[in-house]
Amino acid sequence: MLAHAASSTTPNGDFRALAICRGLGREAASNIMAVSSLQKKAAGETIFWEGDAADSVFEVVSGTLRLHKLLPDGRRQVTGFLSAGHLVGLAPEGTWVYTAEAITDVSLCRYRRSAFERLIDTVPGFARRILTVTSHELQVAQDQMLLLGRKTAAERVASFLLLLADQQGTDDISVPMGRNDIADYLGLTVETVCRTLTQLRRNELIDLPTHGRVVIRDRDQLDHLAAGGTDLDS
Repeated sequence: MLAHAASSTTPNGDFRALAICRGLGREAASNIMAVSSLQKKAAGETIFWEGDAADSVFEVVSGTLRLHKLLPDGRRQVTGFLSAGHLVGLAPEGTWVYTAEAITDVSLCRYRRSAFERLIDTVPGFARRILTVTSHELQVAQDQMLLLGRKTAAERVASFLLLLADQQGTDDISVPMGRNDIADYLGLTVETVCRTLTQLRRNELIDLPTHGRVVIRDRDQLDHLAAGGTDLDS
């Protein structure tokens, strides 16, 4: 169910706190929010499907999304995990190029595409804001190409944990995605992901206190590993 986006979109009701409105004035933010609605999805629900008409743009307000594409042989490639503050659905060709699913319960701010595109022409600073967001998405895509093309299994897992730590601003990381998701994102098998996490714990780089939680114990060594500067002891 959709409801008009009001103060429930952010804890303090300030629309300018949303990523899409960051740096814009109150009037500009109000114009953007006028074409938006709040949407909630439960864990496991699909936000949109690859190949469908892209009639909306979304911002994640809370929770975590998984983006993936299906290969012709049915295999799945996870292309990203998006949390609060990320935009999803910027599809220049008019169709979504991946499927977006909720890993956890999520809240989304949904913007009607036709009105959203008009605002790019009419709201001062909005086009520049969208450029900033898409530039960040391009950088993330380039980083994943490096991750999949040149790094060892240990370097991939270390890089992934550091990415989550940087996104969350803490070394006590919430990991809502399952091992299958991580494996499909890193281009590894589930067994390799599990074995590598165990090796990282054995080498005292991380702790695994509970399911869905990882604590980085030695960030310097994890950074060194992610950069290809060391190997793990078996």
